[in-house]
Amino acid sequence: MDAGAGNSLGIYVSIPFCRSKCTYCNFASGVYPASEHARYVERLLKDLSGAPGWVNVTGVEPPRNVDSVYLGGGTPNLLAPELLTRLFAAMRREFDLDPDCEITMECAPGQLPAATIEAMVAAGVNRVSLGVQSFIDREAQVSGRLHNRAIVEDDIARLRSAGIANINVDLIAGLAGQTRASWDDSLDALVAAGTPHASVYMLEVDEDSRLGREMLAGGARYHAGLVPDDEAIAAMYERAIERLGDAGLMQYEISNFARFGFESRHNLRYWHRREYLGVGLDASSALYAADTQAGAEDVPRPLLRAKTTDDLKEYLAGPRIVESAWLGRVQQHEEAWFLGLRLNAGVDVAALEREFGADLVRPACEVAERLARDGLLEFDGHRGRLTQRGRLLSNDVFAEFLAEPLPSSATA
Repeated sequence: MDAGAGNSLGIYVSIPFCRSKCTYCNFASGVYPASEHARYVERLLKDLSGAPGWVNVTGVEPPRNVDSVYLGGGTPNLLAPELLTRLFAAMRREFDLDPDCEITMECAPGQLPAATIEAMVAAGVNRVSLGVQSFIDREAQVSGRLHNRAIVEDDIARLRSAGIANINVDLIAGLAGQTRASWDDSLDALVAAGTPHASVYMLEVDEDSRLGREMLAGGARYHAGLVPDDEAIAAMYERAIERLGDAGLMQYEISNFARFGFESRHNLRYWHRREYLGVGLDASSALYAADTQAGAEDVPRPLLRAKTTDDLKEYLAGPRIVESAWLGRVQQHEEAWFLGLRLNAGVDVAALEREFGADLVRPACEVAERLARDGLLEFDGHRGRLTQRGRLLSNDVFAEFLAEPLPSSATA
């Protein structure tokens, strides 16, 4: 069965507002006056009601049935309770949310008033992702976070009391001032918190974050000189895999760990190349062409990847797709390798051949065999998986499966 089969949709809603901008952040988010929140939600409501219309301009109509919703950002919990209520009401009005729909909302610790939690529960939010990043108070403070460990632990308890037990905690390996010992302390605190899901990211150094720019150019304002070196960050990542696995949080994707049955259904949608609609600032969508629009030569169905503007002023003036690309059989096959390899389960060669044909898959298997000889993949001719070393060098591995670099709109 091809990745576009089925009639369910995921919805991603971007909420770009933050109380403070973290030093490492490279997302299209920022500190805006609260007066912008209502204007932004009004824009979202128009996007949701007009989603079939603007997508139909490209020849695609998204399914109405929704089995996962994800509010990301930014800090979605900064929206006033009444705005959250309006947003979810509009979503349910325009789409058919499954009774067991996974509804995730990213939240910043220390910014969860009781009224907000009540509105979340009333709206059907059943999963929360907490942007903790570090349980070490000094590391969190230096990074621009506005919480400490005690606040995180209290928020987790309050969410559970409200009936939301499916909680993810984000940690970042490589924060300024972080040591292997302090990283172990953060991992121990995470395990003690007992959340069923964790995400562990290695610090990215690029010019799209203040810390990254400082590291590239030199400087001390954001403590760039205290960022651990690559070897230390890699060791922290490997330690996380070991420590979390020992605690029953098994790695199922490069950055994600879960107890059995608590894997993120929405994020799995991305890696399994299933359809999702993105609304809001800098939001991406992936939607398959209708069967009637695909000719016999277009198997699997063409896939549209589209992205909205990352300029808030432009977005408020009206939804604007700034990047879009149709992916045919060759590009979808490439994606199947580099997205599938993100998962610990890896890629199934027989399934790829059924979807794309042996003429594409066999040359890719030769690449996989070479990478296996280099110690970056485990490959037996039937299934390919990243090795531990391959996960550390995953971007280099993925590039080997690309005939040419994909445009940014064609990546997940």
